[in-house]
Amino acid sequence: MFKSDSEIQNIVHSFKYQQQYQIGNFLGEQIIQHLSKKVSSWNADLIIPIPLHNLRKAKRGFNQAETIAKFIGKNIDLTVKADIIKRNRHTQTQTTLTLDERKENIGGAFSLRKKNIIKDKNIILIDDVITTGATITECGKLLIENGAKNIYALSAALAE
Repeated sequence: MFKSDSEIQNIVHSFKYQQQYQIGNFLGEQIIQHLSKKVSSWNADLIIPIPLHNLRKAKRGFNQAETIAKFIGKNIDLTVKADIIKRNRHTQTQTTLTLDERKENIGGAFSLRKKNIIKDKNIILIDDVITTGATITECGKLLIENGAKNIYALSAALAE
């Protein structure tokens, strides 16, 4: 669980805000070690990382969800498509918002670029931390509404 001042919070913050990119591989490895049987049972066709807005990606220098997704994809032989979902607008950080505020903040923030690729596919969405699930839910809903078969979610941590 992702708790304030916990070891996982320190790891994720070092990854996201101190550009310690190798942590993404470590987190991906942990996900594979602990969830490989579950992930295999999903019969996934591809992995899609939750996108960052271009401004946030430029500030950080990378998308942490994409780093984790690429490690997992390489190690379980699944294609990673980081260009399917686009974040349309720069949303404020979700960290201090309530559940209702998060849903409102993220609503309509995403669109699809390549609908034909997701049709009838089992898709794994990857984010670094799932707090309320508002972002994953919004992206999953968008994929299902546009023809995806099943959506599964993975993250390095779940917030308490």
